[in-house]
Amino acid sequence: MIRLLVMYNLPDGADEAGFLEWRLGPHQSANAALPSMLRTDFARVAKAWPDGVAPRYRFVTTIEWPDMEAFDRAFYAPDVQSGLLENIKLLGDYEYLISEILTSSEDVEAQPS
Repeated sequence: MIRLLVMYNLPDGADEAGFLEWRLGPHQSANAALPSMLRTDFARVAKAWPDGVAPRYRFVTTIEWPDMEAFDRAFYAPDVQSGLLENIKLLGDYEYLISEILTSSEDVEAQPS
């Protein structure tokens, strides 16, 4: 499985309420409509660890695909890339990570006791 993790902040002075209305509505629907997408989540970071450390990012988006080929077809589609270039204009600091899941709790649950 391939997981896209996008961690980000809004720029100083951004309208967070307006951003959340867009992010929870049309943008969530657009993410959910990506081809072969298995799951997508959006989160507001509540705190960091160790206690007392300020979180580096305020928001996190996660999207998963079954394999790298499906991810490449969806994420690098020209219309997705052009939309992405527009959407990142709404963000302040951000980081995109693309990871290959090597094991998960589902793998452990599937093993006989």
